[in-house]
Amino acid sequence: MAYKTTNPYTGEVVKEFDTATDNEVKAALDKAHEAFKSWRDTSLEDRGKVLQKAADLIRDKKTDLAKIITLEMGKVLPEAEAELDICIGMLEDYVKNGAKYLEPRTLESEKYGKGNCQLVYEPQGIIFIVEPWNFPAYQIVRVAAPQLMAGNVVVLKHASIVPQSSQAFEDLFREAGLVEGGFTNLYLAHEQSELVISDPRVRGVALTGSEGAGAAIASLAGKYLKKSTLELGGADAFIVLADADIDKTVEWAVFGRHWNAGQVCAASKRMIIVDEVYDEFVEKYREGVAKLRAGDPMDPQTQLSPLSSADAKKKLLEQIEKAKAEGATAEELGDPVPEQGFFVQPTILTGIKPGTYAYSHEYFGPVSQLYRVKDEAEAIELANDSPFGLGGSVFTSDEEHGKEVARKLDTGMIFINHPTGVGSDIPFGGVKNSGYGHELIDLGIHEFVNTKLVVNAGIDSEF
Repeated sequence: MAYKTTNPYTGEVVKEFDTATDNEVKAALDKAHEAFKSWRDTSLEDRGKVLQKAADLIRDKKTDLAKIITLEMGKVLPEAEAELDICIGMLEDYVKNGAKYLEPRTLESEKYGKGNCQLVYEPQGIIFIVEPWNFPAYQIVRVAAPQLMAGNVVVLKHASIVPQSSQAFEDLFREAGLVEGGFTNLYLAHEQSELVISDPRVRGVALTGSEGAGAAIASLAGKYLKKSTLELGGADAFIVLADADIDKTVEWAVFGRHWNAGQVCAASKRMIIVDEVYDEFVEKYREGVAKLRAGDPMDPQTQLSPLSSADAKKKLLEQIEKAKAEGATAEELGDPVPEQGFFVQPTILTGIKPGTYAYSHEYFGPVSQLYRVKDEAEAIELANDSPFGLGGSVFTSDEEHGKEVARKLDTGMIFINHPTGVGSDIPFGGVKNSGYGHELIDLGIHEFVNTKLVVNAGIDSEF
């Protein structure tokens, strides 16, 4: 498995990195464990100081870090900067609220008496995180911030196409004052994940990635009895009801499907529009997508970037052809995208039938699935008829009714009048084939701590 930086806009290989040897992996785990011995005893206040310094460094280095992200995976520069802003927010949320999230909880026990039973939250050791390329900074910080605040240490296996991004964060945490070995970036081959997970000092595994990667890592975690969390793919429904503000809804639809070139697990992939407003929506949606400007992602004026790699482009084009072979109509929109690099022409798929490949698979790129339904009930039924359950959206002028519809959707997240979004102080997580577990706020910090029961039973109490 080769770790290398390839510019998605030019196809040029910029830099290559050696994969770690097994001995280097073992040495890194030794160092991480030694780091844990001191970091777990570091006060919450001092842990918070390190996280705050990391946030300050990201703020100071934002332009340079953003350029690394754009160089390696191709997202437009303003989006890379926005990603780093969320990283700052996540770190600062744990600086502000980490102690509160980890505050012991007192239980009211009839048997042992009021105030004699507590739940305390204690760090466990090394947390192994396996992260994807589409948000090279955000994915790291989303797990590292809570786990470092909790007193755990982190070992990272990042995607092979973003090696400079991953190393930048090891360097950044070290500069912030984190104990050496507290955050370790390793260029691992896929098969070396078992070497890490099998180590008894590794106490948890968090993965963001594909269903296949999730199944492989979860299998290893199960084999070695390690807690795991998975954030996998999605095919988020974007439901448009008859009373929606169509102009504003279309604007959000164009953005929700095409930010990060559509390479977002929680992007608005399946647009489900009731019959009454379908024609108007589709006409305006075509116009909006056609206006997107493809080009150099380093240019702040670019709106549509290339895909992250040649393999990503190849897979998406094959998926489009598969949909067409099974009866769907594919309509390309906008001016021709640049021939250089890994661009894919924005495409709308219609006429997708239940039981076909496109109906049940995730399209990771600027490809929109449009479905016409007769009414709200059919929209909900179609939205739920998916193996995925990450996020989703409901667009309506009646926000209270939107909440009623949201409760009928089988997903981990629902947004009213907005595409599925992210934030530094709201949780993230899905159901079904979109994974399990949560990240961020108190839910994220509690995933890999030991929730220990401490009971002051009293020497004279009965058994």
